[in-house]
Amino acid sequence: MRRSVSAGSLLTLVFSFLANIAGAQSIQLSVDLSDAPRNIYHSQLTIPVKPGPLTLVYPEWIPGNHRPAGPIANVTGIKMEAGGQTLLWQRDPVDMYAFHVDVPSGASELKVSLDTITNDGSAGASGPAATTNVLDLNWNQVVLYPQGASSDAVQVVPSIQLPAGWKFGTALISSNSIDGHDLKNPDMKRFEPVSLTTLVDSPLIAGDHYRRIILTSLRDMPVHVIDMVSESDSSLVMTAADEAAYRKLVAETGALFGARHYLEYHFLLTLSDEAGHHGVEHHQSSDNSVKERTLLEPDLRLTEAGLLPHEFTHSWNGKYRRPAGLATRNYQDPMVGDLLWVYEGLTEYLGEVLTARSGLWTPEQYREALAETAAMLDHRTGRTWRPLEDTARSVQILRLQGPEWESWRRGLDYYPEGELIWLEVDTTIRQQSHGEKSLNDFCRLFYGGESGPPKVVPYTFDDVVRALNQVTPYDWAGLLKTRVNSTDPHAPVGGIERGGWRLVYNDQPNLFIRTGEKLRKSVDASYSLGLVVREDGVLSDVIYGSPAYAAGIGPGMKLVAINGRAWSRDVLLDALRTSKDSQQPIDLLVENAKFFKTYSIAYHEGIRNPHLERIEGPDILGEILTSLTK
Repeated sequence: MRRSVSAGSLLTLVFSFLANIAGAQSIQLSVDLSDAPRNIYHSQLTIPVKPGPLTLVYPEWIPGNHRPAGPIANVTGIKMEAGGQTLLWQRDPVDMYAFHVDVPSGASELKVSLDTITNDGSAGASGPAATTNVLDLNWNQVVLYPQGASSDAVQVVPSIQLPAGWKFGTALISSNSIDGHDLKNPDMKRFEPVSLTTLVDSPLIAGDHYRRIILTSLRDMPVHVIDMVSESDSSLVMTAADEAAYRKLVAETGALFGARHYLEYHFLLTLSDEAGHHGVEHHQSSDNSVKERTLLEPDLRLTEAGLLPHEFTHSWNGKYRRPAGLATRNYQDPMVGDLLWVYEGLTEYLGEVLTARSGLWTPEQYREALAETAAMLDHRTGRTWRPLEDTARSVQILRLQGPEWESWRRGLDYYPEGELIWLEVDTTIRQQSHGEKSLNDFCRLFYGGESGPPKVVPYTFDDVVRALNQVTPYDWAGLLKTRVNSTDPHAPVGGIERGGWRLVYNDQPNLFIRTGEKLRKSVDASYSLGLVVREDGVLSDVIYGSPAYAAGIGPGMKLVAINGRAWSRDVLLDALRTSKDSQQPIDLLVENAKFFKTYSIAYHEGIRNPHLERIEGPDILGEILTSLTK
């Protein structure tokens, strides 16, 4: 059955009908991206209005960012016109995202022009949105809409002007012209009318170097596509094994959830060293940006292998089912992130499991990643004062913070600690049901249902607990509340141990820590001395309470010498290695704001890297990683 084609055609007819009967009530939005290489987007809006006072707002609270990340400071050149005259507007003195204007008598349209500077804040992360060869358009950056309106109720007719010859990828449906092209201007692309909700949920990437990979048959399921843009054609080469793994990923999600809540799905992938790097979920697509050679270099491929599985999982967990506090009416209503340990934590767990089930990671690579996560959280001294739930509530102030004192401040720990919690839930279900049930059953129950076009079904903590009890009766409310409100100094590693493994430390390199050191040109001695040192000797972080901290060392200082010898990676590792057989302290000569001091650290435990070690009992973790499809 050509389900995706017929559904897409039906959707096009519906949108065309809406355009014909309500075109005058839709915002016409045209975005000129021809200046994208110098990071400035030009927008023209025609907004239906009535005479009198009007307030327009710029999107502030952005889904997927979970915070007021709308880059209002980057909006410039605002001009408003009606009835042939330029209108004076005023920014609200308190709400920086609101603009007041008086619409003159007889006017039915307000024309607004504005520019958006995109040198930083790409998709809510750091870095530019565009380079000489690629661009990433998030529509929330280029639009205004009437204050108080529901984003579902605002209709928009979007179009874009691309740099000459560029191709694009998006989940938006092109208009009835040939592939959305204006025949007189082939670089002008037009799309069918959509709600503002759908528009903001449908980013667009474009580039001079473009490749599309179709992952699924049009006859069997909604079409799944990887749209890739890069700085060069050579970086768009994907191995046959990786293509097969992404096809396997699509099959595995179908088996896991049992339904698809989209008409088609686009993995949007930008490969560039210069563009901002991020991963942001959307209902019918995900917006992903990585290093240019990620598909070519094994180290980059390893560290980014879980990105697309994670963001894809969000189509079910986060977009279809969404915490009630994040299911807001529009982009001005504040979001409440209490359940981000479900939204992001469960997605982190499922995304990494799917990375292994699809073949993008081996089981051993999965275990090394899990060991690194568990060790990091077990050295998060900030957990003694800040419970996990507070990291979710504090996303607005914790996101994009630097690495300094992260162990004491804590970061977005609802991702990795949420992963450990949901591993514990999965292994507990399997043990309580004697292997008859698992978190797979919860996923099908909670995120499955009937396939079809995108919709949002909000949930609460009680809804999660109720569904878990339908799978296997247990004190889920007690377990989950204990975990998210805990100030225990140690990480919740019960799921690892129930899974048949335990966290250990030895002198053998952890695969992910070693790869991270190579990519970041650093040495990670977090689990020995308690510090991370960059290639230039600067300490990017020191773990609060560690031996280095106890000696008086802090982040931002610069390591000069170790035991009287100029610092290098090998010198540091040799000092750690020999510490086990020595009674002498490790002496670090450190520069701090142009002053030098030697710190003696009484450390004698050698090199310590985290790994998982098999223990007695069934290998439940191995069962979890077993593919659901052949």
